[in-house]
Amino acid sequence: MIPAKRLTKMATIVNSTVIPEKSTSFYHYLFTEIADPRTNSWFLIKDPGPGLAIIISWMYFVLNIGPKMMKDREPFNLRKTIIVYNLVQVIISSYLFIRAGVIGWFGKYSLRCQPIDFSDAPEAQEMRELMYMYFINKLLELLDTVFFVLRKKQNQVTFLHMYHHTVMPMVSWGGLKYVPGGHGTLIGFINCFVHIVMYSYYSLAAFGPKIQKYLWWKKYITAMQLGQFCIVFIHNSQLFFVDCGYPRWTAFVTMPNAVFFYFLFSHFYKQAYGSSKQSKKSDKNTMKIETNNNTPQKEIKETKSSSVKAHNA
Repeated sequence: MIPAKRLTKMATIVNSTVIPEKSTSFYHYLFTEIADPRTNSWFLIKDPGPGLAIIISWMYFVLNIGPKMMKDREPFNLRKTIIVYNLVQVIISSYLFIRAGVIGWFGKYSLRCQPIDFSDAPEAQEMRELMYMYFINKLLELLDTVFFVLRKKQNQVTFLHMYHHTVMPMVSWGGLKYVPGGHGTLIGFINCFVHIVMYSYYSLAAFGPKIQKYLWWKKYITAMQLGQFCIVFIHNSQLFFVDCGYPRWTAFVTMPNAVFFYFLFSHFYKQAYGSSKQSKKSDKNTMKIETNNNTPQKEIKETKSSSVKAHNA
């Protein structure tokens, strides 16, 4: 008979071998076996580690290192840099919106339920490439927060801003890795249109008071953002009623996020534009406070409504 102590030791050895094997097997299953082989080998897509490292490093900088670094420094004047950045964002979003529309969303795709094209057709391949560009651009948009920190506008690094800039790269990564194409691409398509308008506004506002007085339509950008969340929710809810082969599990990711984003943005909208009188006051006092700090620090008036910069969706 084997002594009890020896049996316990043997069980420990077996478990220490089996558990890592199971963990490795699950990791391989999750990030390789069920991933789309056409995109899984792409840079930053195969393994979640590099992308997460970028996001964690960004968070650590904007919440810890950056504020400490800027504590005893004058804010950087990044006006020209940010103008260029905004224009680049307009160009990227315009290209993605137009190409995604031509490939499918201007009429070829079904708004009720659009399956993924698993073929190697040129249009299917281009849609995957557009999704990849969209994902990379979401990482590029992390610079929005870096600009806040370098301009010593830490009050604009809100929960809404941080949540949005954390979730969007992760969701776009997951879409490209597991469902590259089809129904879910409408999210990026609409978001690109909103960003064309949004970054165009920021670009124009950066040119100073002569242009800013014509930018009365700032609050409608947030209204557009609220509209996109409603569209995303309704569009993805159709997956439960129409079966075209597109994975229904994606709705359990997109729909709760759409609701949460709607709640956050509606709360922001009520704070910034709650009444017509408050809205006019907010627009007047914060005209020079744009989302990526386009104007020099000395021109900015601090107000409670300066959180207008935080939405940046």
